[in-house]
Amino acid sequence: MLVVGGYGAVGSAAASALESRFPGRVVIAGRDAARAARLGGVPVDVGDRAGFGRTLDGLGDVAAAVMCVEPPDEAAARACLERGIGLVDIGATRRLLDGVARLHPLAAAAGATAVLSVGVAPGLTNLLARRAHEEVGGAERIDLTVLLGSGERHGADAVRWTVDHLAAPPAAGPLRTTLPGFGARTAYAFPFSDQYTLPRTLGTPRVATRLCLDSRPLTAVLFGLRRAARRPAVRRVLNGAFRRIHLGGDRFAVRADAHRGGRHCGYALTGRAQSRVTGLVAAHVTAELLGGSLPAGVHHIEELPVFARLPESLARYGVTLHRTASGGGPVRG
Repeated sequence: MLVVGGYGAVGSAAASALESRFPGRVVIAGRDAARAARLGGVPVDVGDRAGFGRTLDGLGDVAAAVMCVEPPDEAAARACLERGIGLVDIGATRRLLDGVARLHPLAAAAGATAVLSVGVAPGLTNLLARRAHEEVGGAERIDLTVLLGSGERHGADAVRWTVDHLAAPPAAGPLRTTLPGFGARTAYAFPFSDQYTLPRTLGTPRVATRLCLDSRPLTAVLFGLRRAARRPAVRRVLNGAFRRIHLGGDRFAVRADAHRGGRHCGYALTGRAQSRVTGLVAAHVTAELLGGSLPAGVHHIEELPVFARLPESLARYGVTLHRTASGGGPVRG
């Protein structure tokens, strides 16, 4: 299997977890040829469709590609699926995921499977949302909240993605909510892809995702600069600042609240090292894909029942599931 971006914060976690389960079958790939070579991998640029295709053909028997970077378009996904190669995508950008989703007929015809919305947000947020949605009998509104640890050393691509999307017009107002282990926090609308995917996959008309950091001062600075971040020069400054400044810790939390009339159900997950957990989720999904149990075609993670209990399986990595509607305590069993 090919882990694209396999030496980044997420990719290295995914590659390590997969290597432990499939020794000798993991190949790391990335744009930095020297770095890839040191890790026994191959150089690849997902923005070069022809070159990416040649890499796949040159490697020969590639069963799955784990995309731990965001390509410029769906061409890399197409190159995998038309060759019958499975795809696991951790991307969080609506435009790119919609492009890959449109490849469903191609994937189905080739007998290949692609799983999208893999990670913490999107990913675990989608799974919590589905669980809460089902418990209220079909949600009319879902609120998703993501708290990231500003002390964690996120990869350069992750920082750039966050800063670049800061300038997007907010789709909803701020929300004050309680996150287990963090107390009451104010989170702000942010364009994670889950809020656009879930209305289609769950049929919920209103979904909003909001973001905050564990550091209250950095949250205030980040969203206080939202309007200014429309200027490229400001985004460059923010990129540099957030890669150098690490206030706070590495804990994260995500929460999903489903509402239907007077009914409410909420679930949350807490853990440490969001990048590592994203990689672990990607490895889990890839292992399931390689097992041959997933249907051909392109699917978001919450559309595949086999992943419904994935939040519980992460307990051994220090991730705790909470039922927030019943006091925020951890879910047992």
